[in-house]
Amino acid sequence: MRLRAADEPQAAPPATTPPSRADYILQPFDLIKIEVFQEPDLERQVRLSQDSIVTLPLIGPIAMKGKTVAEAQKMIRDLYDREYLVNPQINLEVIEYAKETVTVLGSVNTAGAVLIPPDQPLKLLDAIGRAGGFSRLADRKHLKLTRMGDDGKTSTVVINADDIIGSTSGDQWVLIKGDVIYVPERIL
Repeated sequence: MRLRAADEPQAAPPATTPPSRADYILQPFDLIKIEVFQEPDLERQVRLSQDSIVTLPLIGPIAMKGKTVAEAQKMIRDLYDREYLVNPQINLEVIEYAKETVTVLGSVNTAGAVLIPPDQPLKLLDAIGRAGGFSRLADRKHLKLTRMGDDGKTSTVVINADDIIGSTSGDQWVLIKGDVIYVPERIL
């Protein structure tokens, strides 16, 4: 099935540089380090829960969903400043970013999840390469890329890998977290 151009998954914009530390939006399962100047007992390394919640001494659970590092840092500072410390100096940094993956299935040598590097975009053919490459029975002319949109609906587009191998048009197929690539078998 071939989708209309408007229904095709939109490629993620090419990554120029990773977001600056303060602009990074915290994600579930990020590991963060929180330091309070001259208060070593309050220092913590914590992993955000699936709901982006962390629990800190004295102030308890804090929801960080959709917050940037700078916003979370200010929120923690304000909570400590409210009742516990006078003008606290807070430093929050991401120690380990949550792992993002795409899934490669079908006629590849090692089907399964492929990690998206945090510092560069992952392209369609790169993901297939990380999954061991095409098997000898792979139908490279009918790859299926399935992506869930912001509205929760999935869309699938059929891609001819032979058209993008060795050309710059392959740049348009930048993958995003949750994409599923299916490589069918050729009919012999």
